[in-house]
Amino acid sequence: MAQPIRPVKTEKKVNTSTSSYVFGKQNYQLMIIGLVIIALGFVLMSGADDIFSTMKMTVAPIVVVFGFAFEVYAILKKPATQE
Repeated sequence: MAQPIRPVKTEKKVNTSTSSYVFGKQNYQLMIIGLVIIALGFVLMSGADDIFSTMKMTVAPIVVVFGFAFEVYAILKKPATQE
């Protein structure tokens, strides 16, 4: 008598050699630079003496805003293709 035909089981191989991150290496480096810029702005803004100085009223907030803008750039930059 003939044996019934059984379907062949195929195993799907999962590619575990490359991990998929949301951002690329350069994006993470740019984000760290942005965080350093923001921290520098807050350090420039700190202090108790002469709270109305030009450094604390004008320069430091501009540095902080630039740091946040740099962070947005770092997030929106397309990661380089890795092949």
